[in-house]
Amino acid sequence: MPAHVEVVRELELGEPSQDLLDWAKEHINEDPDTKCQLIDELREMIYSRGECTPVRTDDAFLLRFLRSRKFGVESAYKLFINYHEFREENLNFHEGVGIDLLDKILEYDLIRVLPYKDQKGRNIIVYKWGKWVPSAITIDEFLAASKLIGELGALEARNQIVGAVVILDFNNFTVQQALYLTPSVARKILQIAATSMPIRLEALHVVHNSWAFEIIFNIFKPFLHEKMIERVFFHGSDMESLHKHVDPKHLPVTYRGSQPEYDCKEWLEGVKKNETVAKEISLLGYKTS
Repeated sequence: MPAHVEVVRELELGEPSQDLLDWAKEHINEDPDTKCQLIDELREMIYSRGECTPVRTDDAFLLRFLRSRKFGVESAYKLFINYHEFREENLNFHEGVGIDLLDKILEYDLIRVLPYKDQKGRNIIVYKWGKWVPSAITIDEFLAASKLIGELGALEARNQIVGAVVILDFNNFTVQQALYLTPSVARKILQIAATSMPIRLEALHVVHNSWAFEIIFNIFKPFLHEKMIERVFFHGSDMESLHKHVDPKHLPVTYRGSQPEYDCKEWLEGVKKNETVAKEISLLGYKTS
């Protein structure tokens, strides 16, 4: 193993370290002197405005939304409403859905949660769109799995604070696959990635983007706001370009990095056995058995 890259094949569900809290105070305005007050303000806003029936309003849940929006209460409230509207519009993304859906996704190697962080301590998630077989995994299953992984990631305090990096790999992506990515699907993907989940997407790196990818990117463009566009980077097959953003010590050999190829089986087994995870996702309407 390369030095200084810690491999952790499980969710980190403990309290954040003091160093991480210090970083949060400086970069996302998380002040221990005002945090509880802002959580209470957000909760009061939710109940007084009555724009949704909240699935949860406990402190830990509301904190995810505040961290996602750097403790701007109004912005966190808007995200909270977006989250609930998305849930109501896509009940099939959680009703009757459980962790076992990820078994199917991993079988086709569509999504990988890498067992190490990047040089800034952020999670790295890889989506391999070229491996998607629509006849075996529907687009709704793909999106439901993406949302579930987002919910799991939101359980980690570190992820809430420093955010995540996503690599979209379009190697071998075809026009036939692109035809499934309609404007409606594009909107749902961006809702999961940016506007309707309590997660911080810090950067989106697109690799092996071919002319087939250009077809779907033109569909996505109308839904991309300026801040999102600033976080999207296109690298094609130039891995040195990717390395300018993610140190190769924190990337697998597929992307000319130093790390071996890890599958997510051990990570997933740990998720399945974790009682805290089971309780958390059951509160959000997922099945646990």
